[in-house]
Amino acid sequence: MISLLLPAFAISIVLLGIHSFFGLQIIRRGIIFTDLAIGQMAALGAAVSLLTLEGVAVYPLSLGFALLGGLIIYLAGRFTDHLGAVIGLLYALGISAIFILLSTSPHGLEEFKNLMAYDILYTSRMDILYAALLYLGIALIIGIFTGKGTRPMGDLLFFVTFSLTVTSSVRMAGVLIVFAILLAPAYIVLHVGERWGRDNFIGKHPLVSAWILGVLVNTSSLLVSYSLDFPTGYTLVMFHSAMAVALTFLAGGKRDAAEDQ
Repeated sequence: MISLLLPAFAISIVLLGIHSFFGLQIIRRGIIFTDLAIGQMAALGAAVSLLTLEGVAVYPLSLGFALLGGLIIYLAGRFTDHLGAVIGLLYALGISAIFILLSTSPHGLEEFKNLMAYDILYTSRMDILYAALLYLGIALIIGIFTGKGTRPMGDLLFFVTFSLTVTSSVRMAGVLIVFAILLAPAYIVLHVGERWGRDNFIGKHPLVSAWILGVLVNTSSLLVSYSLDFPTGYTLVMFHSAMAVALTFLAGGKRDAAEDQ
């Protein structure tokens, strides 16, 4: 069992490391669906490669489409006060274009399912190593340009590094897995921190808390998927999403302003 689940566990932890950071950034910036939109654009690049080039140059095309999506969102933020609507429509554009392209392929449904949530049980060691090195490099770039977190992260740096990250993640895990790992742990620690106060470990160390929570949820979902023979990727998405929805209510109601003073 361990040898079978180890690749899935390893890639889920690698994804969790960088995506928890970006998840906190996205929620604080109020651009929740940015990941889905950019991830869908990366998936669209992969679909174009599958249909027109028989899978050749998947990564360059995915990266190009993801960077285009990031650029559109970055520029839209300077043209409109309703950025959330643009992000949602960009997601709709990406997923509808994928459906149209893959509808002409005899294996279109299977290819679409993989783009949404890949079976991470079969992730290769080279893919895991590549992702770990790429994300480490991205973290170093962010650290250099933000003075190790002492300066705010600029929009352009955010969208470029985020697009690079999502392109690699979607290729290995699929749009839904990336979305769940990105948002669920980050949302839970921010929500719980706001409800329980910021003087506890979660409030003081949201990133570390998101990592710890993500590891627990990833491990639980992988064990359940193995025991019940469920699809690994979709089980992981379901566990992260269910935990986030449940803790929305279990963490308690909104704190009064007087309580925070």
